Amino acid sequence: MRVLIASSIDENAVARIRASHDVKLCINADADTLKAEMADRDVLIFRSGVQITSDVMACAPELKLIIRAGCGLDNVDVPFARGRGVELHTIPQPASFAVSEMALALMLGVARRILEADESRRAGRWIKNQLNGRLLYGKTLGIVGMGNIGTRMGQLGLAMGMKVIGCVEHPSPERAAAYREKGLELVDFDRVVSEADFLSCHVPKKPSTRNLISAEVIRRMKQDSILVNIARGGVVDEKALYAELTTGKKLLGAALDVHEEEGEGKLSPFREMKNVILTPHIGSMTVDTYKDMGQRILNIFNDFVERHESKVAQDAAA
Repeated sequence: MRVLIASSIDENAVARIRASHDVKLCINADADTLKAEMADRDVLIFRSGVQITSDVMACAPELKLIIRAGCGLDNVDVPFARGRGVELHTIPQPASFAVSEMALALMLGVARRILEADESRRAGRWIKNQLNGRLLYGKTLGIVGMGNIGTRMGQLGLAMGMKVIGCVEHPSPERAAAYREKGLELVDFDRVVSEADFLSCHVPKKPSTRNLISAEVIRRMKQDSILVNIARGGVVDEKALYAELTTGKKLLGAALDVHEEEGEGKLSPFREMKNVILTPHIGSMTVDTYKDMGQRILNIFNDFVERHESKVAQDAAA
């Protein structure tokens, strides 16, 4: 198989694929480079940060398999891929642990004013009495998008002694009952927004979630609440959030792991705010997740190769 790896993945997985197959590494390349490198490839493996458009895939007439190492498909033209008969796989499970733990860390960071405390201590200041924080215990965690990651986040919230409520795009009595068995309460979006002390976003990026957390939604949030976006940049209207944090008195703070503008040299409008934590889309960036993801990539790839070779042999015999 001729394989193009367009994002950084576990080195062991790369080595094991390379041992028996033709592998090109083209990490985080621009569209023109991807088009050129894709021309003769059978398999594409990538993560976030790379746009796999119809134009890119059209340059790869032999493309048979796409492995998206992660849970989002907002950077793939899915209808085009399926229309071409390309086999498409995502790997959502490993990221659920890493991303949910990161969201919890961000909540704690804002609530306990960790950045302010660290900065002041490094400067030789001792402002202990000025750094009163907020507990998570006894508070309400609101989850926008209670899928794999959101459900795991809810379980972490329960472990912290929080009440957990959440919403999904397609609620049903059956889903509500399944969540109740886990101690999670399925409610509507409006209730999540208005009752949450900590509002955590875990929805995919698509037209219906673009600026989902709008100025109007922020106005309906609970007084002194904290907003966390670890889903995708663009789910939160950053202009509205900036306006609230600079001129309003509703939110206590925010944490953003994903941003409307991402990449080297992009300056966040929130960079001077002490009550905002900014991280560079590292929700799933753990050594453990990389290893798990790498093994799952190998499993999917090897299964595909075995099926493909079996079909070729059958066709030859016929």
